[in-house]
Amino acid sequence: MKYFDEIVSSGSYARAAERVHVTQPALSKAIRLLEEDLGVPLLERGRRGVGLRPTSEGEVVLRHARQLLEGRERMLSELKALRGLKGGELRLGLPSLGSAEIFAPVIARYRERYPLVDLHLLERGGEALERAVQAGQIELAATILPLLNDMEMAFVRDDPLVVALPRTHSLAGRRRLVLAELASTPLVLFEGGFVLNRLIHEACTAAGFQPQVVARIGQPSFGLALVAAGAGAMLLPAVVAAHHAVEGVVMVPLHSAELRWRLVLVWRKGGSLSFAARAFLEMLPEHI
Repeated sequence: MKYFDEIVSSGSYARAAERVHVTQPALSKAIRLLEEDLGVPLLERGRRGVGLRPTSEGEVVLRHARQLLEGRERMLSELKALRGLKGGELRLGLPSLGSAEIFAPVIARYRERYPLVDLHLLERGGEALERAVQAGQIELAATILPLLNDMEMAFVRDDPLVVALPRTHSLAGRRRLVLAELASTPLVLFEGGFVLNRLIHEACTAAGFQPQVVARIGQPSFGLALVAAGAGAMLLPAVVAAHHAVEGVVMVPLHSAELRWRLVLVWRKGGSLSFAARAFLEMLPEHI
């Protein structure tokens, strides 16, 4: 199509060959193959080979050819803009647990560096975010291991858990605790959509007891307020606990090699990440 356009525009095979950097025989062969493929003559041929005028069929092909070539240039221009992140969008899913401490600084820096990228945030529990990634509703999501689905992932961080206890609790003075020691203590747990909630239930079962659930919460601040009021204990990541000092609450490290907060960013297995998503992943080491 480009060769045909150049021949018509330049008025001769020789000039067209120079402009597209191919030999005249190769150019002639390309036009002949195009005519055979379309089943119509494209150029009026005179005694010297080409009359330099498109046939009526050639006029139709020329119009569409130029539209295709213009569309190609627009496509390349848009791709160039995306590579420079002068456009595009990023659909990112974040859980309410840990996002303020981990991702808020990254997002602020990302917006500063790439102000023309439309950033769409979805806040849900980790299990719901994994399903949203699988359904194509979002491109990247933060969740914790183990994953419910087979997805690609980038590791973010690995944190131990701590036990938030009322200051008056009999275990509040301990240097560390094992999960079995909480068997008789009511627990404030997260809502069902949180992966951590599922992991705590599984770990309690493995330790030989079922947790006495006093409340299910969606935000750690409310859970810690319940702990401070004496409602029970709460398990949460150390990095989150460090940002939520509450009067009357003591944080005791949990000794467990299995029950940890292993944070990852996930995307669909075999999927192709956008330039915007790849830039977000590349920024993580700067902040985490």
